[in-house]
Amino acid sequence: MSTRRSTLEQVAARAKVSRGTVSRVVNGSARVNPRTRESVLRAIDELGYVPDRAARTLAARRTGVVALVLSEEPGRPFEQPYFGDILRGINSATGAAGIQLMLSFTRSPADRARLAHDLRTQRVDGVMVISLLRQDPLPGLLAGSGVPTVLGGRPLDPAMERGAYVDADNTGGARRATEHLIGQDRRRIATIAGLRGTTVGMDRLAGYRQALAGGPEPVSYGDFSAAGGAAAMRELLEREPSLDAVFVASDNMAVGALRVLERHGRRVPDDVAVIGFEDAAFARHAEPALTTVHQPTGEMGRRMVEMLLSRAHDTSPPDQPVICDTGLVVRASA
Repeated sequence: MSTRRSTLEQVAARAKVSRGTVSRVVNGSARVNPRTRESVLRAIDELGYVPDRAARTLAARRTGVVALVLSEEPGRPFEQPYFGDILRGINSATGAAGIQLMLSFTRSPADRARLAHDLRTQRVDGVMVISLLRQDPLPGLLAGSGVPTVLGGRPLDPAMERGAYVDADNTGGARRATEHLIGQDRRRIATIAGLRGTTVGMDRLAGYRQALAGGPEPVSYGDFSAAGGAAAMRELLEREPSLDAVFVASDNMAVGALRVLERHGRRVPDDVAVIGFEDAAFARHAEPALTTVHQPTGEMGRRMVEMLLSRAHDTSPPDQPVICDTGLVVRASA
């Protein structure tokens, strides 16, 4: 078996692009359209191309290491499919760029302050922060120390909303989902919203409310888990026994809602239509198959890496968020 390493030129030939385009993808440039980037990444995977990270790091005088920080208990994030999917996207992009990924968790203010100090002194090239469940001071601590930082999701702090972050069009996706239910002549459309005080929860609730345009808004809140969705569905049925549709702010919660509706003898979609959000892998295998809003989670992870590398390589990068499109995937539940 040959042990020769694949070259940049071979990747370019396989992807049918120029050597310069491959170089831009490998170096995380944002100046490559998504379809071309996907072709290059696929060629890299097929050929097993590995950039010479040591040479590139030496030339750039950088460490070749970036950090991904999740502000949660180590086990809890991976209860949500979102985290696994975005991590795969991040890992794919850092691998293609020949960069080492360091994963870290923080749980308390002391953890965050200590981590900010460690990241500064270890001289990582940049940090990505995924913190969807609370207002997190870590991005501000890192920004104040000059460490290039990119957030996964719109920040809660209004002062940072024009900064470097990657998010899905949560409001637009929720609005389209609710409009789909309205178009089916559903009259009592409830929602199971995400956690209060989180931007993803607030944005999806806002989209639902935009579609109803001032109509009745039966709302119950969950925590993005299946158990939380089940509890919220039980509460809604007690308060709104005549509801005939529910938009749920995550697929995990939607699965919990489906179980409760079945136990209460409500047929889906005949009696109650259900739409989730995320398009997790298990959604198509739910019973019935779950209509949901697709968000390109893997792509979001790759765009975070691209944005981070752009900031790390540029002394004055533009602070401009990236909002990825969402789209409705119609299946059997609505």
